[in-house]
Amino acid sequence: MESFKTVTQEVAVQLVISRTYSLSMCMSLRYEPTDPYVVRATFFTDTDEPVEWVLGRDLLADGLRGSAGCGDIRIWPAIGRGDQAMYLVLRSPAGTALLEIPVQEDVRAFLENTEGLVPRGTEAGHIDWNLELANLFAKG
Repeated sequence: MESFKTVTQEVAVQLVISRTYSLSMCMSLRYEPTDPYVVRATFFTDTDEPVEWVLGRDLLADGLRGSAGCGDIRIWPAIGRGDQAMYLVLRSPAGTALLEIPVQEDVRAFLENTEGLVPRGTEAGHIDWNLELANLFAKG
């Protein structure tokens, strides 16, 4: 099944610097059915170039319900915040960032919209396997 539709969602986040200081940022989530397993998260600040991370769609969904991920990306809901907020940790050789997403509903709505295009469990049917194989052989 071929689709050129994408789902995007702007989400306000806080980069946690310390217990008493955080920096407001914008996170843009983007989902393309042609790459059905991933969500691209781009982070914008007033001072730096945007930074893009590739997240698993299932990882993002699992992080709404409980602790998910290990290694470079971890997501979990904020306990005692009425299930409104969630946290996202991103680790790279340059350092670690702790992001607070104050409104889970933005992420939940985004994921529901992605599932409207590609229901969970049907992702493999949306991949152009011939193109993927051609790309693998071109790189080899």
